[in-house]
Amino acid sequence: MSHVVTIREPQAKQQLSHSRWEMRSELRGKVSSSRPYDFLYDPLFIVSSEKDHAQANLQATLVRNKLRKVPRFRTMFSNLIHYPRYSLNWDKSDPVPPFISREWKGYEEQRKEALRQLAASDPSFQMPKEVYEDPEVTGKNRYKYFERPFFPFCKQIPFTIAYSVTKAEPYTFPPASTKYPPIPSKCAVGTQTDYRDSEVQTDPYSPEYVVCQDSVPELLTLATLTWGRGLPAGQAEVEMIERAREKRTWEATLPLLTDTTQYEKRRRMMNAMERKEWAFREQEIQKLQDIRLEVLKQLLKKREENQNEVNMKNLNAQWSKLQEAKEAKVAKIQRAHVSAIRKLVGKGKNVEGKLERRNIIKDYSDYASQTYGPLSRLGHFPDNNSENFVVKNHFLNTYEGLVELESCLPDFVTQPRIRPLKPKAITTKAGFLKRAARMEHELAEVHKALLDKKNKVLEPKKPLRFLQRNPVPQPRLPTPALEMSSNEEEEIEMAVIFLQKLIRGRVVQNTMFEGKEKRLELIHELRTSHALQEDERLVKKAEKQVTLALQRQRNLHEHKVLLVENHLAGLEGRALADMFDFLSKELIRLQEERRIHAFAMLAERQRRMREAEESGRRQVEQRRLREEDQIFKEVIKVHHSTIASYLEDIILNTEENTAEEQARAEIEKMAEEINDIAYEMESRRTQLQSEEIVAELVYSFLIPEVQKDFVKEKVRNAQRKHILAAHEIIHRHTEDMVRKKFAAKQEDEVSDAEEVTQNEENN
Repeated sequence: MSHVVTIREPQAKQQLSHSRWEMRSELRGKVSSSRPYDFLYDPLFIVSSEKDHAQANLQATLVRNKLRKVPRFRTMFSNLIHYPRYSLNWDKSDPVPPFISREWKGYEEQRKEALRQLAASDPSFQMPKEVYEDPEVTGKNRYKYFERPFFPFCKQIPFTIAYSVTKAEPYTFPPASTKYPPIPSKCAVGTQTDYRDSEVQTDPYSPEYVVCQDSVPELLTLATLTWGRGLPAGQAEVEMIERAREKRTWEATLPLLTDTTQYEKRRRMMNAMERKEWAFREQEIQKLQDIRLEVLKQLLKKREENQNEVNMKNLNAQWSKLQEAKEAKVAKIQRAHVSAIRKLVGKGKNVEGKLERRNIIKDYSDYASQTYGPLSRLGHFPDNNSENFVVKNHFLNTYEGLVELESCLPDFVTQPRIRPLKPKAITTKAGFLKRAARMEHELAEVHKALLDKKNKVLEPKKPLRFLQRNPVPQPRLPTPALEMSSNEEEEIEMAVIFLQKLIRGRVVQNTMFEGKEKRLELIHELRTSHALQEDERLVKKAEKQVTLALQRQRNLHEHKVLLVENHLAGLEGRALADMFDFLSKELIRLQEERRIHAFAMLAERQRRMREAEESGRRQVEQRRLREEDQIFKEVIKVHHSTIASYLEDIILNTEENTAEEQARAEIEKMAEEINDIAYEMESRRTQLQSEEIVAELVYSFLIPEVQKDFVKEKVRNAQRKHILAAHEIIHRHTEDMVRKKFAAKQEDEVSDAEEVTQNEENN
C-alpha cells in the first residue's frame, strides 16, 4: 500500500483551502443548477440541519423558473407592444411527485424509523419511551425563537425588448404627486447576530496528510508550533529551525555505534557538540541576564525619577510656605510704614505746635471731616438720644391698653387652631423616589459637606525640627534720683536737665540729618509718590505732562512698528498656516492609513482564529456523529444476534417436539406389533426363552433409554450455560451503551454552554 505525503506551510495551507473552497462552490453552483432536487433523491446529499434543508428547498425553487414563454402563432414575428409574439404563463406542475416527502429526516427520526421496523418484525421488542428535552426558550436557545418572518420569493419577469412606434404614441399618464412619497410593499431587512460571528471565528485550515513509510518529513518536526504559539514564525523560531537542521546534519555525519574503530572520533565529535551547545546555552543565559539588567536599570531610573519628583514637591511646598510668611511680614512692614508716614505728615503740618482755629467752611466742604463722620474715640457717640425716635403707644406700653387691644381682636388670633401638616409625599404611585425629593436630599448632603468643611478644625502646625531660643534682654538699671535741699540747686538741676534735652535733641537732629543724607533717593521717591508741597505738586504736574507727551510719542511709534509687525506676521502666518495645514493633513492621512492597516491585520487575525475554531468544532461534531453511528450499529448488531439465537431456540424446540411425537407414534405401532408377536410367542415359549427375552429387552431398551436421557440432560445443561452467558453479555453491553450515551449527551450540553459563555465574554 503506497502512502503519499501532502504537507504545506501555513500560508500554502490557507491558499490551498481557499482554492478548494472556490472550486467546490463553483461545482456546487453548476450541479445545483442542473440537479436542484439532490437533497430529496441523492442519499449522499447530507444537510447539517433543518435550516439548511429549507435553504436547499428554497434554492431549488428559485433555480426552477415557473414562467413559461408560450408563442403566439399569429404574431410570432411581431416586434410591436400591442401585438406581442409570446405570452407568459405560470407553470403549476411540480417536478417532485406528491408521494415524496419534502420534510427533513434527521438522525433521530432515522433511528426512530429503524426502531419501528425492528418492533414490527419482532413483537417481543418494546419501543423505548420518548424523552423530550427542555427547549430552553429563555435560556441558551432563546435566539432560535427570534427570527423575522420568511417572505415568499418574488421572481422577476424577464425584460422584453420593445421598439418605439413612430406613428402612434402611447398615452402617457400624468406624474404622481410628490406630496406623499410612495410606500414600498416589501423591504429587505438584514440581520446580524453574535452567534453568526462566533461560527466563523476559525484558525487557518490544516488539511489531513499521510506519511510515507520509513520517512520523517522535516515539517513534522515543527508539529509543536501552533497558530498563536510560534506561528507565524519570528526570528527566534527561524533560529531554532536552523539549529535543528544543523543538529540533524551533524547527527547524519556521526559514525555508527557498531563501528568500533570510529568510537574515539564519535566521542570527540559528541564532546565538541556538547561544548558548542553549552556555549550557546551560556549565550542565551547572558542575553536573559542582559535583558533583566536593562529592565532593572529602567525600574531604578523610574524609582529615582519618582523620588526626585516627591522631593521637588516637598521643596516647592516648603518654599511656598516661606514665601507666604515673607509676604505676610512684608505686608505688615508696609502697613507700619504707612502708619508712620501718616504720623509724620500729621506732625509735619504743625511743627511749631501752634493752635489753629476751626475752619467751618473747610469742615463742611470735606465730607470726610468730623462734621459728617465723627469719631467715637474723640468722645462723640452718634447713637445717643436714640430713644427720642422710639414710638410710644398706650396700647403697647400699658397693661390696660394690651387688654383693650386683645378684646378688639377676633378669636382665631388669641385662640389659634393648629392643624397637623400632612407628610409630604416623596414617592410616586409606582414606588419610585420623586425628582424633587432626590434633589432635596442631594442639596442636604451638599449643605452638610459645606458645613463640615467650614467647621473643620485646622490641624495645628507641626513644630519646627530645630528650635532657636531668643535671648532675653537684660533689665535696665533704675535711674538714680538726687534730693535737692534748696531752690537754687533745683534751678541748677532744671537748667542741667534742659541742657541735656538740648544736647540730646541736637544729637537726634544730627542722626536724622545723617539718615536723611543717606536715604535722600528714598525721600525723593516718597515725595514723588506723595507730593507734600504745592510747589512740588506743580513741578510734578509739569513732569507728568512731559512724561505723558513722551509716552504718547512712544505709543505712536510703537503703534506704527506694531502695524508693520502685524502685516509681516500676517504674511508669515499665512505661509505657516498653509504649511501646517498640509503637514496636518499628511499626518492625518498617515495615521488613517496605519489605522486601516491595523484594522485589516486585526480582521485577518480574527478570521484565522475563527477558521481554526470552526475547524475544531467541525471535527468534534464529525467525531461525535461517527461515535453515535457506531453505537447504533453495535446496538442493531446485538439485536440481530439476539433474534437469531431466539429463532434457533424455537426451531430446535419445534424439531424436538415433532421428533418426539413421531417417535411415540412409531413406538406405539411397534408396541402393538410386538404385543401381538409376544402374545403368540408367550403361548408357545418355555421358561428359558422367557428369561432370554427379558434380558434382551433390558439390554436393547432400558439401558439405551437411560443413556439417551443422560445425553439429553448433558446437552441441555451445556446450552443453558451458553444462553445465560449470551443474555448476560447482551444486557451488560446495552446498559453500558445507554449509560455512555447519556454521559456523552451531558458532556455535550456542558461544552455547548461553556462555548456560548466564552463567545459572550469575547464579544
